[in-house]
Amino acid sequence: MTFTRLTMSGEFRSSAFVFALIVYGVIKSTGAQAPTTSPAPTPCALRSNTSCAECLQNVTCLWCTPTKQCVDYPVRNILPPSSVCPLNDARWGLCWGKSDKTKPQITIDAKSGNKKEDAKVERQTRARKSRQKARKTEMQLRHDEIRQKYGMAKDNPYARMDDH
Repeated sequence: MTFTRLTMSGEFRSSAFVFALIVYGVIKSTGAQAPTTSPAPTPCALRSNTSCAECLQNVTCLWCTPTKQCVDYPVRNILPPSSVCPLNDARWGLCWGKSDKTKPQITIDAKSGNKKEDAKVERQTRARKSRQKARKTEMQLRHDEIRQKYGMAKDNPYARMDDH
């Protein structure tokens, strides 16, 4: 019975990390409040020409800084297209974080962490395999000694070919 360690690919872990960070930002921005019966959220378009903080109280809204427009986040796209708002001017979740700077930095951080973890796992695997090989060799020697002691030594498999 062999046990193998299942690891996620680097790309999947990066995506999972970005997703977790976005979920954390949403929870943090909403204040993780207990669910209460509140009125339906105001549509994003009605929050235009207010402030970024006012717009982003609704987690489905996207604030475009130069136009001061509050629009529904285009959920069909991962990043908002430039037709909605230029990426460096779009704010979602937090007013102070630029979308175009945050995503590459998160990706870089996630990838560097993966290399360290992968190297550690690789070292552990090599050490485990070398210990296993040493144990196997030791066990084989013990078995050979017992066979010699009781006269059940294995014949050389090539000796049979030489006899014929």
